Amino acid sequence: MTQHLLLAAFALILASLAACGVDGAPTRPEPARETVPEPGVHISGEARFGVVTQL
Repeated sequence: MTQHLLLAAFALILASLAACGVDGAPTRPEPARETVPEPGVHISGEARFGVVTQL
């Protein structure tokens, strides 16, 4: 019984360590272009001014 438990623990540890670094070194994901706001100030809209001749 003790040998089976030891073998199971060894197999679990080996399986856990075998998966580490399978696809290479970790890399940082690049930010999505749509979510990164452009730097600076953007103002949009419409403005009117003038003189009213009728009330």
